[in-house]
Amino acid sequence: MKVRKAIFPVAGLGTRFLPATKSSPKEMLALIDKPLVQYVVEEAVASGIEQIIFVTGRTKRAIEDHFDSSPELENHLAEKGKDDTLQAVRELSDMVDIYYVRQKKALGLGHAILCARDFIGNEPFAVLLGDDIIDAPTPCLKQLLDVYEHYKGSVLALEQVPHEQISSYGCVAVNRITDRVMEVTDMVEKPQPAEAPSDLAIIGRYLLTPAIFPILAQQQPGRGGEIQLTDAIKRLSHDEAVYGCLFEGQRHDCGDKLGFLKATVDLALKRDEFKDDFAAYLRHRLC
Repeated sequence: MKVRKAIFPVAGLGTRFLPATKSSPKEMLALIDKPLVQYVVEEAVASGIEQIIFVTGRTKRAIEDHFDSSPELENHLAEKGKDDTLQAVRELSDMVDIYYVRQKKALGLGHAILCARDFIGNEPFAVLLGDDIIDAPTPCLKQLLDVYEHYKGSVLALEQVPHEQISSYGCVAVNRITDRVMEVTDMVEKPQPAEAPSDLAIIGRYLLTPAIFPILAQQQPGRGGEIQLTDAIKRLSHDEAVYGCLFEGQRHDCGDKLGFLKATVDLALKRDEFKDDFAAYLRHRLC
């Protein structure tokens, strides 16, 4: 079955970016001239996703407004002859069908996925986390979709990380099938380095079969008192094969302040309109 739908869990409080996120969603922080969440939505659309559901919480209304039409703004831009900007604004509301559901309690990523169960129905689906901005010639999600099409099972995006950093991630043990595709045999949520089964971390892209939903519905809270998606996927792997894809591309962890700054520099240096001047400025500052 074709993967048509994607879940965007965006109900988190974004505490690592306070006070900037006190009244504005973390997902709306501007990376150059687009909010973080727009980069991820564009990745989903470029991968063939047709419908998106945002799992939101309080203070997230700005996300809805961003992807809605804005007649007043469009009329103003048309009157001023700003055709390029007008086109960009219109494309936001036209790029994909978007729906919204509230996660009323902060009970973890697994619970957020469960909130979208009625929207997904009995279909395979994608999950994309807005913290991870992935710069890749082939969109990261499309790479996972290619693996899904071949193996017909859930697929996790994997990245090799320094061993001392593995405690910040869900970690997997695997049997390799190819250089970049593997079957997941075990997983641990945020293990201490000495307990980690590998240096392969799960990052914010998933393709899941609907068999995950009854597992999540019965899942007991795990680490941090939350319903952990990693624990549910581990149980899923006992019933059906779960695969990992060591994706090609550069991931920017924009849930971290330093990662956000690095992403700003790296992506700015790829923009033709100011990359030369910006590179010259950086060289000057580093002298």
